[in-house]
Amino acid sequence: MTSTPSSGEPGSSSSKTDGSAASPRQGMAWRRPRFRQWRGLLGTVAAVALVGTTGAAVFVWNQYEGLVADLPTVEGLRTYQPPVMSRLYASDDRLIAELADERRVFVPYSAIPDRVKNAFIAAEDQKFWSHNGVDPMAIARAGLTDLTRGKGRRPIGASTITQQVARVMLLGSNAVSMKRKAKEAFLAMRIEQVLPKEKILEIYLNEIYLGSGAYGIGAAAQTYFNKPLDQLDDAEAAFLGALPKSPTNYNPVRFPDAARGRRNWVLERMAETGALTHEAARAAEAEPLIPHNFVRPGPAPGSEWFAEEVRRQLLEKYGQDMTMQGGLDVHTSLDPALQLAAQTVLRQGLMAYDRAHGGWRGPVRHLQAINASSSQEDWAAALKAEAAPPGMLDQWRLAVVLDPVHGRVGWLEGAVVRRGASMQGGTPQTGEIQERDLAWVRRFRSLKAGDLVMVEPQAQSSRVALMQVPHVEGAVVTMNARTGRVLALVGGWSFQMSQFDRATQALRQPGSSFKPFVYLQAMEQGISPSQSFSDSPVSYGAWHPNNYEKDFWGPTSLHDALRESRNLVTIRLAAHIGIKNVADMATRIGLVDSMPHVLPAALGAVETTVLKEAGAYASIAAGGRKVTPTLIDDVQDREGHVIWRPEGISLIAASAQGADAKATPPAGASSTEADAVFPDAPKGQADAKTPAAAPAQAPDKATQAALPGQGDLPELQDNRPRVASEQSAFQITTMLQDVIRRGTGVEAGKGIDYPVAGKTGTSQNFNDAWFAGYSPDLVTVVWIGFDTPESLGKNETGGAIAGPIWNKVMKVAFEGHPKLDFAAPEGVTLVRYDTGRGVAVDAFKPGQIPGVSVSLADNGASHELTAADTGAENMPTSENDMDAGSGQPGAGSGNPSQVAAPGTPKAPPAASGGDIGMGGLY
Repeated sequence: MTSTPSSGEPGSSSSKTDGSAASPRQGMAWRRPRFRQWRGLLGTVAAVALVGTTGAAVFVWNQYEGLVADLPTVEGLRTYQPPVMSRLYASDDRLIAELADERRVFVPYSAIPDRVKNAFIAAEDQKFWSHNGVDPMAIARAGLTDLTRGKGRRPIGASTITQQVARVMLLGSNAVSMKRKAKEAFLAMRIEQVLPKEKILEIYLNEIYLGSGAYGIGAAAQTYFNKPLDQLDDAEAAFLGALPKSPTNYNPVRFPDAARGRRNWVLERMAETGALTHEAARAAEAEPLIPHNFVRPGPAPGSEWFAEEVRRQLLEKYGQDMTMQGGLDVHTSLDPALQLAAQTVLRQGLMAYDRAHGGWRGPVRHLQAINASSSQEDWAAALKAEAAPPGMLDQWRLAVVLDPVHGRVGWLEGAVVRRGASMQGGTPQTGEIQERDLAWVRRFRSLKAGDLVMVEPQAQSSRVALMQVPHVEGAVVTMNARTGRVLALVGGWSFQMSQFDRATQALRQPGSSFKPFVYLQAMEQGISPSQSFSDSPVSYGAWHPNNYEKDFWGPTSLHDALRESRNLVTIRLAAHIGIKNVADMATRIGLVDSMPHVLPAALGAVETTVLKEAGAYASIAAGGRKVTPTLIDDVQDREGHVIWRPEGISLIAASAQGADAKATPPAGASSTEADAVFPDAPKGQADAKTPAAAPAQAPDKATQAALPGQGDLPELQDNRPRVASEQSAFQITTMLQDVIRRGTGVEAGKGIDYPVAGKTGTSQNFNDAWFAGYSPDLVTVVWIGFDTPESLGKNETGGAIAGPIWNKVMKVAFEGHPKLDFAAPEGVTLVRYDTGRGVAVDAFKPGQIPGVSVSLADNGASHELTAADTGAENMPTSENDMDAGSGQPGAGSGNPSQVAAPGTPKAPPAASGGDIGMGGLY
């Protein structure tokens, strides 16, 4: 059968056939675009993922670069030296004080007991020995825990010990942030690459703060248990390991239960890690947690003034960081026994003056709730709430008056009074005030029930002495006359009440204690101790000085004038030798930094300190060598190397001197060669003030004599500059000996059978009372006065007030010391002769005739005095001007034309004695 071709018309068979055949092909055409669409979608996702991953990688890399860019280097940890406290030691090597910003006792890894290491590792980082700085499992565990704890709570830490070292040593931040944690982790991994595990643990255990002011395990063992680290048992070591989490919340005194619970938890962890057996852990958990009070050393009783002055000097020399964190060992010259004695004697003297010149100033406070019928429980409770007043001594007690008629008082006994504490302790005691004290009180005001007073219980008696803090102040310095080593330094009544040091910081007028240096300059100019000067009225312009006694002796030897402190002779002597020469002597010997060229200065109208005056008098005792007071014998760094020692006196090998005696450097010159005895002594210290080199002189025999036949033994080399000849210094010493024997210093010498010399000093208006004196090897200077200058009272001189205090201090200082005589140097002759006012012994140089007063004009020793010689161009025009300005150069502006030239007759002053107007009285 033949088929008919399709015509293409609708309805034809060929059309149907074509339509049915085309349908599958059309379906395939629609599915191909969907496939391409999926492929495009997948490509887009891949592209986005690639870009996102790349962007994230770039972002992470940038964040990493930002984190590590400013990370500190860890190389410094290789030479880790923690900040440790400096220590001050007395001359007997007793620890007297600690200086520290952070109280830390460094303990090297080898000295740390295993139980202590294990306790901290068990509590803080059990995988310490195996991880590489971070513990990923601990971080994940802490993260999951933090997610379930809710908001507002501090996240649980997962820091390893290495991370804590990184935070404390390198980051110095404890902020809670992901950025800080990331830095901490990176640093920890770096530290692990640089340092061994042992070094990391050593740093951690010595740096970590463990509460109560203790940094590191060494200080913590002392603070909590008052014992060294190697004496801790398992329970005590576990307690230290419990503290890093929160030293405050686990303080055993404030929160004993929490501290004990945390300690037991650490013991359990130690048992889990195998550091302890379970039996040992249970036994340790059963131990009570009893902290022991630790009293931080220093300052030792009575040494506060001395230690504070040493601290000031260290700060000036080395700065804050080195002084407080450098681990210095500072060996001082302090004699603890003499220091305590000097403080006690000074306080007794101040109380005696206050009792004699001041009345009872009333109670400390009045307790309204206490009356005669109050029970013991009531007044004891009231006393416990009272703080000790400033200046109250440790042996005194704060008491309340119970019966004012009979003087019955009650106080708390058996507990140290804590200044500033909110509550006091002690057992209630009662007693009666001494009759003499009651009589003293009643002369001024009466006691009332409830009055709060200070008393001192008397030994083996129910009586108490009534006490009050004196208003007058004082200072004492005792030092070695040959070396300048300060043995005792007391700066006032109470260091707790006022840290102002009146021995080193108070500038006061020395009064007549300045006069020996005027006479020393005269001896240097060849004037004899028997030389006479006129003790008669003298005037310079409107200034009319007078003697303390307001009488005149006529021609008077220098010996008698110094012994009796005659002002008019001293003024004429200063005018003759030249006030500029006197000023030069005073500055050269270290008594003053500068001195006005006015005659009142020769009577002590200058300003100095007790310590400077002690050094100046020591220079006379040392034969004219300049003695600089020193409180520090040497300073050692943390490695034990001497980094500072006072200059001037040194020990050298005898063979070194004997090899070439002519090569001895002049006084004041510095040597660059190593010290034969102290080879590690510093050379050329930049901070030391090197005195100007003095002219070369033959060394004293005392400084160059080696032991016979002992050439290999060290010798003493004295390179200190000479401020006066030995002969002149000895002449002043013999004159000052008579001051104590029968002059103004008799009170100071009572009961002392050692050779001593000294001088009283009283400034104008009796504002300052001094006594400065010395033996061949000891110097003591005492000053008494008010902080705000005011009169101590009429006729209250240095001999009457300061002299007895000097006497008692020197008697203590002489205990155990050999009796030494003042050695006469070559070139002087000791002669006993009549001065015209008694027999005296003086030293005379060759050519000087004992007992003879030559005509100074004839022998050429005198020159015509000009205004420049006398200082009259700077002379105050009135007494008031002198008082206001004599302490400064150029103060006042007198008229030179009004100054009478030497030899010109002067009208005598009025019978009353005229204006006293002088710096020194007696």
